Amino acid sequence: MGGLGGFGGFFDPRAAGYQDPVLVAATDGVGTKLKIAIDADSHAGVGVDLVAMCVNDLVVQGAEPLFFLDYFATGKLAPDAAAVIVSGVADGCRQAGCALIGGETAEMPGMYAAGDYDLAGFAVGAVERGQELTGTDVAEGDVVLALASSGVHSNGFSLVRKVAERAGTDFADPAPFQDGVTLAEALLTPTRIYVKSCLAAIRSGPSHGGVKAFAHITGGGLLENIPRVLPDGLGVDLDAAAWPLPPVFSWLRTAGGITPHEMLRTFNCGVGMIVIVDVDQAGHLETLFRDAGEDVFNIGRVVKSSGPEDVRVGNLDEAWSAA
Repeated sequence: MGGLGGFGGFFDPRAAGYQDPVLVAATDGVGTKLKIAIDADSHAGVGVDLVAMCVNDLVVQGAEPLFFLDYFATGKLAPDAAAVIVSGVADGCRQAGCALIGGETAEMPGMYAAGDYDLAGFAVGAVERGQELTGTDVAEGDVVLALASSGVHSNGFSLVRKVAERAGTDFADPAPFQDGVTLAEALLTPTRIYVKSCLAAIRSGPSHGGVKAFAHITGGGLLENIPRVLPDGLGVDLDAAAWPLPPVFSWLRTAGGITPHEMLRTFNCGVGMIVIVDVDQAGHLETLFRDAGEDVFNIGRVVKSSGPEDVRVGNLDEAWSAA
């Protein structure tokens, strides 16, 4: 609604088909993953990361992302790198089905070292009033589905960089867990955007198609993000043997000497989105997510909380030692 170049961007929710929308907003950044992009002079994926970290947080509320704005800050603008980054932001918006309606580029000499930059993103979505997804309907016996991640995504990179340093591996070296790419290229795989598949699931039938809750697995990993959508008194029992641990996480665990608990608390460990669903709809939703292009796994159940840990993961030693 309107054009680019003004002091703000207009957006008309009614033009997007909403009658009585509740707006949902999210903001995030890419974090220290940017240090690897800067050191490797590889910026194509971080714009997608920026969008993903915001829009994945919107869809867990049942909201469709409507529009996105980016903030790019640097000491001295490098136009070629900036163009690649903004192109990545546009690509992420296309993947999420939202409009890129504005942004800000700030040059701040003295604030950033030569070549350094930072990114922040801001997204607004909408859900019809009364259709919000809050997790309040989650109940004992519900099924926990996992949607596979594309890699480390955009969290835990301070630890990733420390592991690489400890292992004596340069980011320009071949990735020790993936053939044909450098370590930087493997680690810079963009965060997966789950918006279209998750919206398809909750729009597939009444009562959100049987979806009770989503949990975007970001900083805090599986252990800290799943409880955010569980009612008091409930936890989840997960089976580590029910989903594959991607090679990048096996490398991080062994090269860094990281305990399983710390892995689960820091990284997504191969699970980018958790979906808690009604047991009667689990099979249908697995098929729907698979048809939408997701790798999906049935990894556990909702149970009564019986102690201080709301997320219990069984078969860790057996599953991860074989990974």
